[in-house]
Parts: sequence; structure tokens; C-alpha cells
Amino acid sequence: MANRDNHYEAAFEAYLRGRGVPYVAVDETKRSLLANGESIKSLDFIVSSACGVKWLVDVKGRRFPSGDEQKQYWKNWSTQDDLESLASWERLFGADFRGLFVFAYDIRGDRAPLPEEQLFEYRDALYGFVGVELRHYAAYARRISPRWGTLAMSATDFCRLARPMDGFLFSKARGGVSLPSALEPLSFADGPGCVTEGPPPECWDESGDDWHRGGQALGQP
Repeated sequence: MANRDNHYEAAFEAYLRGRGVPYVAVDETKRSLLANGESIKSLDFIVSSACGVKWLVDVKGRRFPSGDEQKQYWKNWSTQDDLESLASWERLFGADFRGLFVFAYDIRGDRAPLPEEQLFEYRDALYGFVGVELRHYAAYARRISPRWGTLAMSATDFCRLARPMDGFLFSKARGGVSLPSALEPLSFADGPGCVTEGPPPECWDESGDDWHRGGQALGQP
């Protein structure tokens, strides 16, 4: 079962139940030992989808925004161990299973990563669930701390490749899988303090008034 002490994972499980999505919750508190003696991190969930893909899910809980004084949006860091373990599970389960990082954003302000109708309320808190495939994350993530083995995608790449979780579960295509296009709030660039490379994108607003820096403004059309 999922770690009930982790409110991000508990909220995601409630979301799956609420959407009527078949899933298996994995005991992620124990590492798994492979036949060759290698120890890998356990999954959080195995989730079925309407498009035929089974998602091997690792839930990452993050605040939206994080930081008290300097607000940071689109935080998406993970660890090298996370990537290597999820890749190992992909190989073990086979072609119909794909690794997926689900960033469970706990919304702490008046902006959200998704439109209001796609947010999920759980225990008086509001969450936005955004997924990015392992193959995309591994291709674009860059190391941010060699000491801690942490990596992150630039917010620009994350906003380009991440998708609302509903799309990973319910999108169908004749003869194959059709992943959804990025929602408008996710297609624009990063909030202040995000890990970025290169010059800020053209939509960057130095005045801080552009909501694209931090997602969708709640209560706004």
C-alpha cells in the first residue's frame, strides 16, 4: 500500500480512486533486490491507462510555489538513484510498461500548474498532478548537486514536455498511444528561482506580472 504518512502519495492515490483508474500501490519503504544482487528503489504505483500503457509511477511531492521569500515554480528535482531505479523497472516489466515521474504539486498560493478544473482537492489542500516520462526526463535533466546526486530539468524543458496527469490516463489513439499536448499554462517558461540554462525565454516578464512564470492564476479565465 502507499505510504499514508506522505500526503503527496495519499493525495495521488485518492485522485486515482476518484477517477476510477485501476492501479497497484507498492510498498516503497523497502528497496527491491534483483537477481544479480542489485538493490533498486521500489515504485510508488503501477497504473493502467485507457491507451493501453501501464505506467510505472514514482511520485515526487513539491510545493507550488516553493520558498517563502523567493518563490520558485516548477521545481522538479529528482536523484540519479530515482532515474536508474525507474529505468531498471522498465526493463524488468517490458515493452508495455513505461516509467513516469508524477510531480504532485501542493498549491500554496494563487497560482497553479493546471487550470482549476483539473486540480484535485484532498484533505483541505489543493493538488495539481503533472507527469513527465522517464525517457524525456533522462534526456533533459542536468545535474544540480554532485554531492547529493540530484538532477532537474530546466523549467523551460519541463513546461514543454510535462503533461497533465489526466492525459496520461485517458488519452486514446487508433492503433497506438497518443499523449496529450501540453496545456497552455505548462507551455510557457519558468518562475523565479527555477533551475534554468541560457537566457530567459521571450515570454519572461521582469516585472513579475506575467502569470506564465508561475502557472495558471486561480480564479482567472
